[in-house]
Order: sequence, then structure tokens, then C-alpha cells
Amino acid sequence: MLIAYFLIRLLKAENPRWWLAIGATIGVGFMTKYTMGFYLAGILGGLVLTRARRYLASGWFWGGMALGLAICLPNVIWQLKHDLISLHFLQHIHKRDVAEGRADGYWRDQFMICTNPFAAPLWIAGLVGYFRDRRYRMLGWMYFIPLVLYAVGKGRGYYLGGAYPMLMAMGTVMGAAWLASMSKLPRRAIATVFFAGLAVCGAYIAAVVLPLTSSGRLKDFALKNNGDLREEIGWEDYVRAVAAIRDSLPPDQQAHVGVAVRNYGEQGAIEILGPAHQLPPPISGTNSAWLRGYPEPPPTTLIVTGTTREGADHWFTSCRLAGHNGNSQGVRNEESVDHPDIFVCGPPRLPWPEFWKQYLTFG
Repeated sequence: MLIAYFLIRLLKAENPRWWLAIGATIGVGFMTKYTMGFYLAGILGGLVLTRARRYLASGWFWGGMALGLAICLPNVIWQLKHDLISLHFLQHIHKRDVAEGRADGYWRDQFMICTNPFAAPLWIAGLVGYFRDRRYRMLGWMYFIPLVLYAVGKGRGYYLGGAYPMLMAMGTVMGAAWLASMSKLPRRAIATVFFAGLAVCGAYIAAVVLPLTSSGRLKDFALKNNGDLREEIGWEDYVRAVAAIRDSLPPDQQAHVGVAVRNYGEQGAIEILGPAHQLPPPISGTNSAWLRGYPEPPPTTLIVTGTTREGADHWFTSCRLAGHNGNSQGVRNEESVDHPDIFVCGPPRLPWPEFWKQYLTFG
């Protein structure tokens, strides 16, 4: 949205100095989310396909791009030094998302996730408005090119969510002009239906995203329809279960115990909530946590979570079932259903350095 604002200022004032602000925003945005590259493709495509291509000859344009590169250069250098770990991560989760059908419904999600049915006329009118206005046509391409790229590349529907505010802004201008051309009665009728529809959609979305009550039907509705919300529940129970298993070990094992986790939720729970129970830092091979390595000296006893019995036996020696993970509210989520068992194991089957090379996973 900030890029769109700077582009509008650039195109309205025809002052190429705004490219410095655009370049800086792209640089900062790229460090936050690598999908910013798709919006950059939309900007460059819009330059080439519209009369804004004249800015390609401007030193301010190249200065802005150089500024953006300079801002994100430390990130790029870090990636190169670490075998482009984020690229491997993106390849993995993209393959997973496609295999699990998470990329299905891309076009539907533009209407049901990124926006809502009553707001759809607004952003569609905005897209038409950008393409009809020669001055702002570049912003139309800034949306349309990433839309097509994500569709061809099987991206998930919500990836384009950040583009819709700028479309709705233009759609609002066009809608206001359209309503102003009508007489009082139809103007009020259309406005009433439109805002009532937005209010209903907003109430529904709020009920899905947030448990508006601490118990009862609204909370049950949110838990039923919001998988991410279900995954927020039970971390205190999980940490207490791990701590209880640690406390049940003989003193010599407690002195050399580690907690091996298999996803970033478990890692965060042990890292944030674990110190209150004197738990050691988590041993995680997930995403960039793998770069932290394993403790020195390595633990000789491991409390292993986030995996099945087969998974525990695959990686570690002498595993035994030591407890279960659930939650006091009885919510069915990944931790309580997919891998609720907690194991106590000996060291890895391979020497720690060899084991660690294979333990890397993405999620």
C-alpha cells in the first residue's frame, strides 16, 4: 500500500524524485517478505507497458532501485552465506502447499479471503479505473501482473491481499462519482444495501477470526472455522507436560537433558514459556532455527516431542513413551491429535554432526 501511495504521488506530480522513496520501500519490504519481488515485477511491467517507461531513462529511477538494493543487501549476503536457506524453505512449503491442496481456490480467495463479496464491486471498479486513466494505468499493471504470476505459479490465494487497499481506494472515488450522478432515493438505497452488506461480512469475519466470547456458541464457532486459532491453544499445557516428564527422570539424566522439538510452535513454547519451569532451550531443526545448532556438550537424554513413535525411533536411540500432550480445553489441533505422544530417548543414532545435517526440516 505504501508503494502504491508513492507511485500515485510520482504519477500525479510527475516528479521522478519519488523513485527514491519507492526504492527504499521495496528494499525494506523485500527484507520483510520475499514475495515483494512479485510486486516489483508488477512495477517494472507497468513501466514497460505504459507511458511511464520514460522514467527508465531517469537517474532518479536507477538511484531508487540502487537504494532498495543497498537496503536489502545485508539480507542477500546473509542468504548467500547460509546456502540460500530461505529459497530452500520457499521451495519446500510451496511443494507442500500444492500437494496438500492449499493452493486450490486461488480465484475464489480473491473474493472471499483477500476481500469479501460486498467489497468486490469496489475493487473491480478500482482496477477498471486504473486501466482507464492513462496517468495511473501503471498501478493497474502492478496488480494484474502479480495476479497472473501467482495463478501460473500456484500461489496461495491470500498472497495478493496487500494489493486490494489501493484498488478499493480508486473504486471508492469511482463509486462516489457514480452515486453523485443519481437522484436521492436510489443513491440512498444503494448506499444502504452496500454498507449493510459490508457490516454483515465484517461481523462474520470478526466472529471467525476472534473468539468474541470466552465460552459459548461464538467461541465454538470461531474454533470450528479458524484452524489457526485452534493452534494457539494448549501451549502452557504442552510445556507443563514436558516439565513433568523432565522432573520424573533420575537426577543424573535431568542434569544432561535436552528437549528436541519438531516444529516452530513447540520451539517457541519451550523458548518463551520453558524458563519458568527451568527447561533448557529447545533443540530445533525447523527453518532457520537449524542454524543455531545443538548444545555443546550435547545432551545424553532427550525429551522428544512433535513426532510419532516411528519418527522418534528413526532419529534417536532407546525411545520410550513417557507422556502425552493435550490441552485442558479439549480442543483438537495439531499438537493434541497429530502427534500427542512425548518420548524420552537416548542420543541420536548417528553422531551429532551427521545427525544435524539430516535433521533440517521446513514448515
